[in-house]
Amino acid sequence: MDYYDILNVSSTATPDDIKKNYRKMAMKYHPDRNQGDKEAEEKFKEAAEAYEILGDPEKRQIYDRYGVDGLKNTGYHGPGNADDIFSSFGDIFEDLFGFGSGGRGRQKRQGPMQGADLRYDLTISFMEAVHGVNKEIEITRPDTCWTCEGSGLRPGYSPQTCTTCNGQGQVMRSQGFFRLSTTCPHCQGNGQVITDPCSDCDGNGLVNKKKKVSLKIPAGVNTGARMRLQGGAPGDLYVILHAEPHEHFERDGDTIYLNLPISMAKAALGCKVDTPTVHGDKTMTIPKGTQTGETLTLESEGVPKLRGHGRGDMIIRVVVKTPTNLSKKQKELLKEFAALDKESCEEEEEGGFFHRLFH
Repeated sequence: MDYYDILNVSSTATPDDIKKNYRKMAMKYHPDRNQGDKEAEEKFKEAAEAYEILGDPEKRQIYDRYGVDGLKNTGYHGPGNADDIFSSFGDIFEDLFGFGSGGRGRQKRQGPMQGADLRYDLTISFMEAVHGVNKEIEITRPDTCWTCEGSGLRPGYSPQTCTTCNGQGQVMRSQGFFRLSTTCPHCQGNGQVITDPCSDCDGNGLVNKKKKVSLKIPAGVNTGARMRLQGGAPGDLYVILHAEPHEHFERDGDTIYLNLPISMAKAALGCKVDTPTVHGDKTMTIPKGTQTGETLTLESEGVPKLRGHGRGDMIIRVVVKTPTNLSKKQKELLKEFAALDKESCEEEEEGGFFHRLFH
């Protein structure tokens, strides 16, 4: 592998020539510009690797003397895949395109500034929040303008020296006996101004582009959960999740609640019932004599825990239904039951139940 041939420069090329050619190749073969093109992806990776070597004086010297084998002997293994290039070569892209943070003093503009973070509110169903789901969303966000390659300049034009500060990025102001240096208000400290802006991005170096993003939402998320997708120079994407309520289930953290209606007879005699859970129907036993409001617990039938292992519990609230619209036979049987229990549905005279209760 000849790194000079990859970047189309001679072995005596200056650092500026190497940087210039790499910048052209990076823009030409960038994955966002050649989606699905494996050949372009490989060329992008090769160009990034070549620039990492030739753009570093120490690595370039080793390469010139000992070749690729000499680099391997120093522990160099090359970049990973195309998806890792921005993270592996963060300093390179900052240097090329101006994607840097503050603290470096005055810099001439080489490309678009760090973009603002983007928020996207995504609504998912109750069950999707419980079990997790893969979603694809479409976002519109600022991206590098391919016409001007992020410079903000009309192709073929160059930035002009700021006439306010004469290219210094700072202006001197007198205040009494003192002279103060402040950032030039015309060029914002860049020392240069764009007089011929790119017509596609209006000199911003960024244009709005639609992009599809795949999300893997883990099981156990809930309303308010936030997913962060790092976006590099265009800014990060924050996806805020909103889980819809369920018709029957309620949720409190990892615990699921369900009101389970059963008949008076089943509550009195006890029974086995198929109970719906977020993981499917489960058979559970209703003890005899169960009263309205009593709770039963199904362990590990709740929501998967986001942190740690296992699942929460499911709490069943029993609701005993009072029968209505009784048939004649049903009324007779209930009266017989009440008589056997020595309770009358009719109004009792003095000395009856209420008399005994309060006296």
